[in-house]
Amino acid sequence: MPIIQVTLVQGRDEQKVQNFIREVARAAHQQLDAPMHTIRVMVNEVSPQRFAVGDVLKSDPPAGEAA
Repeated sequence: MPIIQVTLVQGRDEQKVQNFIREVARAAHQQLDAPMHTIRVMVNEVSPQRFAVGDVLKSDPPAGEAA
């Protein structure tokens, strides 16, 4: 039973995230020959204030922009 966990930063269109989940499940089905009813896909969304690359938060304004 494939269990697939994906972490995304919040802010994407809900329909896009749902379509992504479906496509990930289809890819697992096709590439792993896993029966669709055995595949689990979980998306965890993290707020931009809780995600950083180094010391730069995703919620920070882009470099060069005034705060």
